[in-house]
Amino acid sequence: MKFIFSFLLLLTIHVSSAQSKVPSADSLLTAASKQAKASGKKIFVIFHASWCGWCKKMDVSMNDPVCKKFFDDNFVIVHLTVEESQANKHLENPGADLVKKKFLGEKAGLPFWLILDADQKLAADSYIRKPGTAADQPGDNIGCPASENEVNEFVKILKRTTSLKETELSVIAKRFRQNESH
Repeated sequence: MKFIFSFLLLLTIHVSSAQSKVPSADSLLTAASKQAKASGKKIFVIFHASWCGWCKKMDVSMNDPVCKKFFDDNFVIVHLTVEESQANKHLENPGADLVKKKFLGEKAGLPFWLILDADQKLAADSYIRKPGTAADQPGDNIGCPASENEVNEFVKILKRTTSLKETELSVIAKRFRQNESH
């Protein structure tokens, strides 16, 4: 009986320590805010999951050497894992689903992204809204920009929220348009 109790205790400790290794959404956003304030950058939050092919395309595009510097110079980038399969729930950042919901993303699909100022106030999100639709209403999620319309909207958002030059925005647009054919 002592052996079974000891085994269960060790198993419980192991499971709880494994779960605590994934940082909470709050701790990641707090650290990003500090870094953004110190560097004068905004925070680019990407909600993603391990199974999401478009999430992977978003990361590959943003990290492509032709435009990585543009994102790194303007943003502190934070990935929040949500919507994992039951087998991978342990990968999710605790509280990330609540952050996604707070910014009207619970039905958006993935990837869903936000651009926040250093105080975590919303500057932009990945929704395309019909003219006249308030910012506190969801729209159509751009996700990983690929189509001409999605890329154009993404560039408009970057133009509004960064100091990127037209030439830099052109490079980003060209890179993201490649996603449509892949």
